[in-house]
Amino acid sequence: MQIHGQTVDAQTRCVHYHSALDIVAIKFFCCERFYPCYQCHSAGETHAARLWPPDRWHEQAILCGVCRGTLSIADYRAATACPSCGAAFNDGCRAHAHLYFDLPATPA
Repeated sequence: MQIHGQTVDAQTRCVHYHSALDIVAIKFFCCERFYPCYQCHSAGETHAARLWPPDRWHEQAILCGVCRGTLSIADYRAATACPSCGAAFNDGCRAHAHLYFDLPATPA
């Protein structure tokens, strides 16, 4: 599976996010290409990113860079580690979820 973007290693880390826990690549809804982050997508594509709608969160759109296993968006959003290999995910990525997934509005 090809990972697009400015990767720095085989576990999908990129020039923007490269800690030991930055091991996922996301298939972007708009182009169905895997990128390590939204900045890599912006640099590599001429179109704007489109968000995954909630009714499509069952799709295998998350790649673990350690074992190359895939997860559905719903499973990834509920996980702290890869269910296949146990590699920990960066919990800080949750702060960027709105850049990839169409999140439900939170009540005021």
